[in-house]
Amino acid sequence: MTWIEIMMLIFASFRLTRLIVYDQITSFIRKPFHELVEEEDAEGNVETYLEIRGSGLRHWIGELLSCYWCTGMWSTILLVLGIWFLPEIFEFIVFILALAGGAAFLEVIVQKLNE
Repeated sequence: MTWIEIMMLIFASFRLTRLIVYDQITSFIRKPFHELVEEEDAEGNVETYLEIRGSGLRHWIGELLSCYWCTGMWSTILLVLGIWFLPEIFEFIVFILALAGGAAFLEVIVQKLNE
């Protein structure tokens, strides 16, 4: 594997992981496993926190989907296996995700520079 392919997998894994764990567009995947709970403290401030639903497999999946590191590992495994076994499909997917991941990375840099 070349260094360019490794960099593409890094950016693709980053983007796929963020897509699964944080992005609004995939909230339907997380919804059966997560519940956002709001509580008001004594000073009237509202705090929102994530509560994992269910038990057993449902709870395990909820834990997985709330953990950036865990989801990142499985996302990376999926992409690498896809490249190895179905390259004609996954090369395109990795390419698109890598471009989106690189763009997201650049956007963070630009935002930091504009602060």
